[in-house]
Amino acid sequence: MSYIKKIKGNKAELPPKVEAIEVAFAFIGAFIAISVVAYLTNSYENIFIMGSFGATCVLLFGFSESPFSQPRNIFFGHVISTFMGLFFFHFVGDYWWSLALALASAVAMMLLTRTVHPPAGSNPVIVFLMGASWDFLFLPTALGAMIIILVGVLYNNLHKKRVYPNYWI
Repeated sequence: MSYIKKIKGNKAELPPKVEAIEVAFAFIGAFIAISVVAYLTNSYENIFIMGSFGATCVLLFGFSESPFSQPRNIFFGHVISTFMGLFFFHFVGDYWWSLALALASAVAMMLLTRTVHPPAGSNPVIVFLMGASWDFLFLPTALGAMIIILVGVLYNNLHKKRVYPNYWI
């Protein structure tokens, strides 16, 4: 197949439409999860939230059966990616190529550990933009991810057709 033909795509069909009740369920779940971490951030003057958690909610409440949405992927994906960002930022330096190495390393480590969580791919970028300290690994990354997972477990299982998670470890 030529390169140009590949670029044109496979002409696959669009994914099926989502029922309104499923949209509402996902809306409420995402609202609750982000509300909890945002409330904690405001109440305790610590950061419990980061931008990538919004995309985590898309997966967790919109596609809860996906491997990317499982607790091990959410938790370890975020922790590994943040760690890679912090490692390169603090030990290599604040350079464009160091950020690129941090992100590429995060992708590679998530693949190697079978903990791919696409939203976590933005964590090294967040670390570099914020100039984050090592505390960022625990708060908001690890604790925030655990809170979102807890909300996901409690909320997703209220749905009569959902069983969440598919696996833990």
